[in-house]
Formats: sequence, structure tokens, C-alpha cells
Amino acid sequence: WDNADFSRGVGTTFYQEFPTINTAKPPFVRDVEAKVRQYLRSSYSAAWTLKITWEKAPAYAARTDTRRTITYQAVLTTDGFRSYVLMLYQEGGMRWDYTRLAATNVLIGYT
Repeated sequence: WDNADFSRGVGTTFYQEFPTINTAKPPFVRDVEAKVRQYLRSSYSAAWTLKITWEKAPAYAARTDTRRTITYQAVLTTDGFRSYVLMLYQEGGMRWDYTRLAATNVLIGYT
């Protein structure tokens, strides 16, 4: 997550919380649980999930280029003991021009 710059009125950030203790789980949460089970090969039942979407986010500094935007999501989820994050990018990956970013050691994901 580099410095997205929404100062030019381009792009939007949305979030949605899914508390699921003692409630029916919506399809989105069931899908997140299935992904955690698939990738980690462990049982998992979400107690809480948060989906954050950055839509058409331009890279900092937006004053130089608002045409190359990216839509991506972070999904945070926990069962109360273990916590996970799923990082989802639009098809085609990161479309920001990394040669124009302040940092030159750019990665998609985290370390």
C-alpha cells in the first residue's frame, strides 16, 4: 500500500464490517472462511470481518497523473484467536507507474 492520493477528487474508499457472532453469515464471509481454509489448510470460523475497498485510487502525487488508478481490497478477519488479511487486486495487478513513485523498492503484498 503505497501513498494513494485522493486530494484531486479521484477515487473513493469504502468499508463494510461483518460482525458474525451469533448471526447468520452472509455469502461474503462464508467465501472468506473458505479462502482461509483453502490457503492455510485449517478449520476457520470468522467472528468478525472487515472489507476495505480502494476504488480507482491514484498514486501519490495525484497532481502529476490521475489516469493510472488501481482498485484493491484488504479483508481483515478474525475468529477471536487468529487473525488474517486477504489482499485482493484488480485483474492485471498494480497499475501505478512505479518508476514515478518516491520509493523504488515496490512490492505487492507485505513482508
